Amino acid sequence: MARRFRYPLTRSMLLAVAGVALASGSGDGQAASAASASFLPHQPVYDLTLVKSRGSASIDTARGRILYNFSGSDCEGYTSEFRQVSELNSGEGKVTLTDLRSTSWEDAEGKTYRFKIDSRMNDTDSNPVDGVAERTGDHVTVKLKQPETKTFTIDGSTVFPTEQIRRIIAAAKQGKSLLELTVYDGSDNGEKVYNTLTVIGQPIPGDRSNATPDPSTTNDQMKSLARWPVTVSYYDRDGKAKDGEQTPVYAMSFELFENGVSRALVLDYNDFVISGALGKFDVKDSKPCK
Repeated sequence: MARRFRYPLTRSMLLAVAGVALASGSGDGQAASAASASFLPHQPVYDLTLVKSRGSASIDTARGRILYNFSGSDCEGYTSEFRQVSELNSGEGKVTLTDLRSTSWEDAEGKTYRFKIDSRMNDTDSNPVDGVAERTGDHVTVKLKQPETKTFTIDGSTVFPTEQIRRIIAAAKQGKSLLELTVYDGSDNGEKVYNTLTVIGQPIPGDRSNATPDPSTTNDQMKSLARWPVTVSYYDRDGKAKDGEQTPVYAMSFELFENGVSRALVLDYNDFVISGALGKFDVKDSKPCK
């Protein structure tokens, strides 16, 4: 099954500093004052398991792990190092092993996004993507080095992954339940742009008892923080609707803390659904801005 996994938060949704000014041309009018807390540099590990398979897919088992290292500040920008290894078993010895690695950097104002991505499936050659996207005036210019040298522009309302998360938290703090954004994260061959629809649930107070605690809910720096249940659906911007509706390429659900940490991941790839339990969570030292 030639389907490549994507990371729900840091591959497609990196962390950002809530409350920075909106990038020029971003245009949805949300008040930057809606959020003020900085995001937490941290290193989580998510353990992946199969929830269910549906449709034409016949997935017997799935397992894997997401390792993520997030660091930075609103002065120096945000760096993300990510690796996701996943194994799908469809029976009769048919096993698909995917290995996705990426590093990225985004400035706090959402104006510049640099990324390197390398993906492998079974014993195939890697598919590297390397490029930079910069917001200039009313558009975003993308310059790719790999898989081929290419320069193109996309609409200036498009946001990068850190800005996407910042907007979601700002909307949640304002009590909004829906948020539509166009997102560029360097996926696939570096030319993919997604339309996204985010559904935000009611806040979960930090002092509410948790039926399924994990290292994030028991951490001293985390257990008093509010979080929100969030579902983000990703649609191919160039895809065509069928019968008046377009099916998302994939969707992800998670609980998002106000400092950018996420737990209780559920990744829905239409044919099958994977859960990601937070098995390890380390808080990293941060350098204050000078």
